[in-house]
Amino acid sequence: MDFERVGLGMPTVASAAPGAGLRDQFGRVATDMRLSLTDKCNLRCTYCMPEAGLDWLKKDKLLTAAEIVRLVGLGVRNLGVRELRLTGGEPLVRADLVDIVAALRRNHPELPISLTTNGVGLAKKARALADAGLTRLNVSMDTLHHDAFLQLTRRPFLDQVLAGIEAADAAGLRPIKINAVLLRGVNEDHAAELLAWCLDRGHELRFIEQMPLDADHGWTREGMVTAAEIRALLSTDFALTTDPRARDGAPAERFEVRRHGSEQLLGTVGIIASVTEPFCADCRRTRITAEGKVMSCLFSRTEVDLLELLRAGDSPADDDAVAARWQDAMWAKPKAHGMGHPGLGDADFVQPDRSMSAIGG
Repeated sequence: MDFERVGLGMPTVASAAPGAGLRDQFGRVATDMRLSLTDKCNLRCTYCMPEAGLDWLKKDKLLTAAEIVRLVGLGVRNLGVRELRLTGGEPLVRADLVDIVAALRRNHPELPISLTTNGVGLAKKARALADAGLTRLNVSMDTLHHDAFLQLTRRPFLDQVLAGIEAADAAGLRPIKINAVLLRGVNEDHAAELLAWCLDRGHELRFIEQMPLDADHGWTREGMVTAAEIRALLSTDFALTTDPRARDGAPAERFEVRRHGSEQLLGTVGIIASVTEPFCADCRRTRITAEGKVMSCLFSRTEVDLLELLRAGDSPADDDAVAARWQDAMWAKPKAHGMGHPGLGDADFVQPDRSMSAIGG
């Protein structure tokens, strides 16, 4: 196949073809599937959701367990999906979560299946999830301080989150990745302390730049703690050097962590700099919302409905038709989200209507 180099150093190709997987017109191929199980959440994080919450989807609008299993199977068998992340909202609030994980594991014994959770309620379900075949967890926790946690999430549940992480570790759901967002004037001075806590327990910390995905649309570039600032905050206590392992499409840039003046490797830390150091040129993710819509980009304002094909009256679409629509959705993936790219300034970026909880990370 002939490629023409354009834009962000990415190739463009003529069209999507059967058997080509989830390829876009710039030559990227999505192999990492992010599937949201619900838009509901039991926290009200200020960088995601308004204090009063949102209008939740009704149960009959959500993908059923059988539909989830079908879409994942289609992705793995027909479209080259090699990794699955179950997201929300908060997936732990879904009553059939353990059954879904068990069904997916039965159908795909070798598929890495991870879960992104806020950790509230995890202590009660960690062992069952491990027994069902979950591979590992990402737990969102922005601080170890109760007052800051309450300010960030509007809920006093830090002890539940900590208990959930401990239970997940005991259940063997390792490595546990901790996701943290730093907000200026709230918890940015907790960065080094949080890293030390994770290193002591063998957890992998990932700092995520605050993204314009809040339901209140209050995000500003000036208010965001940047990747460069995060590195500076960590460097007061630790020496960071670039991880020699290939990034291989991962959203986080990894750094090896040592104490200043020591050669002892303590672990690694990652920074996901979606805004200031975007990695769109090597994005390998495809996202499906809780109501079965494909979002080719986290910041996409275009969605393609698969659920209507799955529920097409007396004659639901066959796998080939669903796969073709999914491929078409990914073919239209934009080359970049618009923030931070040369030639694509913030003026080209329009915040999506959905908040992060309604998309699924």
